[in-house]
Amino acid sequence: MNNLQALQSLGISLPSPAYIFGVVLFGLIGIALYRYAKRTGRRRSKWLAVALMLYPYAVSQTWLLYVVGVALCAGVWLDRG
Repeated sequence: MNNLQALQSLGISLPSPAYIFGVVLFGLIGIALYRYAKRTGRRRSKWLAVALMLYPYAVSQTWLLYVVGVALCAGVWLDRG
């Protein structure tokens, strides 16, 4: 517990379980979509899948993580047709 207090005194906080779940969820969806897009030859979907895997590194708020993730998933879904 001493380490947690030391981190908090430096202004570093641990992410919430909802944030960690979102990172894992959208990362797995991104990997699956990347493999699908690569197999079917869809370049735009492939790049959207890469963005889906990498954007959690740039987003620190949980609500924004889910909004961007759903938007990227919708973009891949709209590109399928």
